[in-house]
Amino acid sequence: MKEIAMSFLELVAAGDVREAFKNYIGKDFHHHNPYFRGDADSLMIAMEDNAAKNPGKIFEVKRALEDGDGVAIHSHVRQNPDDIGAVVVHIFRFKNGRIVELWDVGQPIPEDTINENGVF
Repeated sequence: MKEIAMSFLELVAAGDVREAFKNYIGKDFHHHNPYFRGDADSLMIAMEDNAAKNPGKIFEVKRALEDGDGVAIHSHVRQNPDDIGAVVVHIFRFKNGRIVELWDVGQPIPEDTINENGVF
């Protein structure tokens, strides 16, 4: 399931949003992003809009964790090569090999940080 979650996010980042949804999203899908309605179509349209505005998006997986029907992907997302980006965690719930629920949380990476370990 980790591979499915990563492939879904990589396709979305590359702008192949409809293919990602067709290949990996289950019929009972819902999500918890507070900025969009909780259905698949609303999220898909929002992801397509973002991909159109940011065709140079860079998505880099830092770690992937799997436990039962859940997967968490910890990643570095940049909207373009000059963007410092954000730390993003996507949490997926699977049913019958398809994504049926999604949460996402993000934190912008600050220009200056006092933490010597960095954000990753």
